[in-house]
Amino acid sequence: MPPDGTATIAQSPDDLRAQVRAQIVDAKPTFFKLEAQLPQQGRTDTPVAASDKMWVVLKTYAADGENGLHAHPNEDHTFVVLQGEAMFYGPNDETRTVGKNEGVLLPHGTFYWFKATSKEPLVMVRIGAAAFDGVDRHGRINPDGSEMRGDSVENKQVELVMSDRWFR
Repeated sequence: MPPDGTATIAQSPDDLRAQVRAQIVDAKPTFFKLEAQLPQQGRTDTPVAASDKMWVVLKTYAADGENGLHAHPNEDHTFVVLQGEAMFYGPNDETRTVGKNEGVLLPHGTFYWFKATSKEPLVMVRIGAAAFDGVDRHGRINPDGSEMRGDSVENKQVELVMSDRWFR
């Protein structure tokens, strides 16, 4: 992370993993800012801090952004909405609108997807924690158990177009 506390957008799932690994610190605090340029189309992941078993990522989605049904088999994680609103969908047809200062906790293996539902871009902080040692903590799977890359068409990835607006 640069000395001013800002972070850079991950360009792929592999880049996200590498940035998280590079931020791992032991036995000392890590300070960070939750600010990001907002997308006009697409989504961003900006890793901001990490330890060996936990990581913090600032996520932004354009006003109509979404992802595909998936689960993280080796990671417990939570989302907290900082701006906008999203409809979360669970594995048994559960739905819940989550707005500013609200969140959802997803234990490892929980299938879900969500869609931004407000007119403004969706901004969320995502905090993940290792559910097990010695496995890929950042993996994601389809309902059939096959790998689903975060930057895939099946995860509803679209070309990123940035706006001139910022979340601060």
